Amino acid sequence: MMKRWPELIAVVALVAVVGFAIAMRPAADAATAPPAADGFVVQGARVFDGERDLGVATVVVRAGRIEAAGADVAAPDGLPVVDGTGKTLLPGLIDAHVHAWGDAQHDMARFGVTTALDMHGVDARLPELRVQRGALDNASKADLWAAGVAITAPGGHGTQYGFPVPTVDADTDVDAFIGQRVDAGADFIKLIIEDMSAYGGARRLPTLSPAQVQAVIVASHARQRLAVAHVARLDDARHAVDAGADGLVHVFTDAVADAGFVAAARERKAFVIPTLAVVASMAGSGEGKALAVDARFASRLTAEQIGTLSSDFGAANAQRLQRAIDSVRRLHAAGIDILAGSDAPNPGTAQGASLHHELELLVRAGLSPVEALAAATSVPARRFALPERGRIAPGMRADLVLVEGNPLDDITATRAIDAVWKNGHRVTRSIDTMASSPEPAPDETKVGDFDDGTPTARFGSWQPTTDQMAGGTSVVEHAVVDGGASGSRGALRVTGEIKPGFAFPWSGVMWFPATQPMQPVDLSARSELVFQVRGDGRSYSAMLFSGASAQGMPSMQSFVATPEWQEVRLPLSAFQGGDLSQLRGIAFTAGQPHGHFEFFIDAVELR
Repeated sequence: MMKRWPELIAVVALVAVVGFAIAMRPAADAATAPPAADGFVVQGARVFDGERDLGVATVVVRAGRIEAAGADVAAPDGLPVVDGTGKTLLPGLIDAHVHAWGDAQHDMARFGVTTALDMHGVDARLPELRVQRGALDNASKADLWAAGVAITAPGGHGTQYGFPVPTVDADTDVDAFIGQRVDAGADFIKLIIEDMSAYGGARRLPTLSPAQVQAVIVASHARQRLAVAHVARLDDARHAVDAGADGLVHVFTDAVADAGFVAAARERKAFVIPTLAVVASMAGSGEGKALAVDARFASRLTAEQIGTLSSDFGAANAQRLQRAIDSVRRLHAAGIDILAGSDAPNPGTAQGASLHHELELLVRAGLSPVEALAAATSVPARRFALPERGRIAPGMRADLVLVEGNPLDDITATRAIDAVWKNGHRVTRSIDTMASSPEPAPDETKVGDFDDGTPTARFGSWQPTTDQMAGGTSVVEHAVVDGGASGSRGALRVTGEIKPGFAFPWSGVMWFPATQPMQPVDLSARSELVFQVRGDGRSYSAMLFSGASAQGMPSMQSFVATPEWQEVRLPLSAFQGGDLSQLRGIAFTAGQPHGHFEFFIDAVELR
């Protein structure tokens, strides 16, 4: 879904920037569960095998796989027995639409999501993901199948998140382009048909032409890859399906599915991943906030998850959600495959937790609890050809979720998780070992003097940041130049352009204090941000990001970059609401008015 962060406050969009900047870093490892023994037995639980209710049955696990499952299965001697009385055993859940970075794979697994489909992200990790999901020693992370970068137009949706995205223009050899995506390791091809017209307002983004859409789908199929489409409008969905797309990764929200579209989707056997959880957030339903305080979840949510669940898109439109639900009801009634996907971590969603919300919304849209559970297990496994997943059956991976009660009667019972197993290993669900704990502060006070000729920091790192990551078009460049303050060898030159078309534009650089972007560092012993600056006479902002959640609002102070070098001293206590025990980053940015800007920064210290 379009990640249109609230346009009431510019810095909320900047937080979205930071989130996708983290896509470039690997997740920090949480504590790994102890190696599985030879196996175990779950006995006395009702078993949903991914397709049907087996009733009370016995499931035997050995060496990370299901050995046997059924009401007439006898428990082998010598294996530990898990008492499932009064509980229901499910296959590990599959989230068919996520954007995973940071601790996402850990968070998903802790909430019973053992497999997910990543719909847009960096290519560099694709080989690692394949190795991980092929092994049986993963005890703590959801496995990912991924599109890598999505297929979009220059400047189109998907290009704004801070990592390189090759695009398709009028001169692109689409067949060769898709071949490159497959060679990079894409498990499937996601194309974006989105000009933002579904959301009202005058702003439009470039998008793929009908001919390009057709060419992408043909080239994908020629390489045995599914082609799935991001759409927001019924007309775009109609065209994608007519062009042969295998599925839609969102349900459109501008209109209810009409008879013609339903017939076309049924005839072409297209599937739909509605992502109703994020539609509910766009509608202003407040359901994400309610999920954050659900007693079955609250103690298991990290600060990051609470932060995303508690945020929203800033504009309510209840009809958007109702249209989406009505469309899903019609599509499902026609026999079209519906797959469960959350689109986490958009505002109002959280990795892992929001798939349970999606299940509830699917039931609200007419699926039975059994059908909703299949939409999160066997159906995505079948449609995306995910081997050994989505079922409880001999030979399948022992990816399992044991819940209190019976979600076949009450779908919200999936939230009462008793245990999760990944490849037969019991997943550690505690948040105590999650990687959000602050790093200790270094002894060094100087952040950077740039005298070595490179834009490096004494500790942490410097990165560019612009409103492109939230849909704007501003640009920035940063580089070390000769001649710093007080005759020093070098300074960091930051130059760019604030461009129109975005309500709260920004452009500049951001310093991250930790080894990984947005990881907190305890700098509570520091009292002052000191730096030398010169520039074009504009007013600039220093934004301090801190606190338990990377989604938190930054605190700001302004400064002026005069033509001559001057020292700026900003008391850290004057960053209102800043939590220096969990400092995540400081951005130096230009904003309004539109136009070119240039400033030089040197001798940055946290004293």
